[in-house]
Amino acid sequence: MVQVYLDNPLLYKGLKFDMRVYALVAGCDPLRIYIYNEGLVRFATEKYERVSEENIDNMYMHLTNYAINKDNPKYVFN
Repeated sequence: MVQVYLDNPLLYKGLKFDMRVYALVAGCDPLRIYIYNEGLVRFATEKYERVSEENIDNMYMHLTNYAINKDNPKYVFN
């Protein structure tokens, strides 16, 4: 897994998100990779603003973890 914090992320309706696509490497010679039809998308629950001293502690804005965002009063259960 590779992960980097982006200061100017791609947003969906003003919200940060992350998207996971799962793949299985079944062989190397010949190379066989299977990509699953289903993946996972997670959203933050507060509109994103560029990081500043005032909002750096707002986990609901900067993180997409379900375990964090489920506690936000703005969270909408799917």
